[in-house]
Amino acid sequence: MAKFDENYFKPSGTMQQNRIEDILCADEQVLWRGKPKKAAFIIAKILRMLPVALIWLLFDGTFIGIMIVTGAFLEMPPPMIVFIVVFFLFHLCPVWIWLSGILTANREHKNIEYAFTNTRIIIRSGVVGIDVNSIYYSEITGVNLRVGLIDRMLKVGDIYISGAFKSQVLWDITDPYLISSRLQKIAHDIKTDIDFPNAYRPEENPGFGTKYKG
Repeated sequence: MAKFDENYFKPSGTMQQNRIEDILCADEQVLWRGKPKKAAFIIAKILRMLPVALIWLLFDGTFIGIMIVTGAFLEMPPPMIVFIVVFFLFHLCPVWIWLSGILTANREHKNIEYAFTNTRIIIRSGVVGIDVNSIYYSEITGVNLRVGLIDRMLKVGDIYISGAFKSQVLWDITDPYLISSRLQKIAHDIKTDIDFPNAYRPEENPGFGTKYKG
């Protein structure tokens, strides 16, 4: 049975900053670390909801403009004016969400960092608070790469990681084909080591000798 000394959970006395270094275990090695390409990340934030925001703004702006131009807005009783103002403030929520995403993109990019270690994937993210998520390679069931038109122009790609956990995305990664292929190999090798430990592997393994006769 593993033994731990009495100071194993003793507080350090200092507030950690949720850096990747703060959560590394003993003997855990960082194999790769990176973050989204800044220009691609900010452009993606602008484009992600742009069509919806523009349509919503055009639709609501037309009604507001008609009421102002025709003078109907000034002829309304004060309670009705308050109701219409509050209604459109809520109705324009998609536009406010789009704008907030753009305004916080720089800070969000500053806080995002990804790392592959010899045991897991660490994803650091957040805008105000900082979240640190860990994905162990044994939990991964799929690693997929998506490179859109804008991504191709900016030489980046998005890596989608799926499993029993909530799917995670590594956004706007430089050299996406290389990084995704290396990640797939790491996950495959570690899962193979877990399922088929070296002590149980014969020196000669015939593998799949069956010949398919469909």
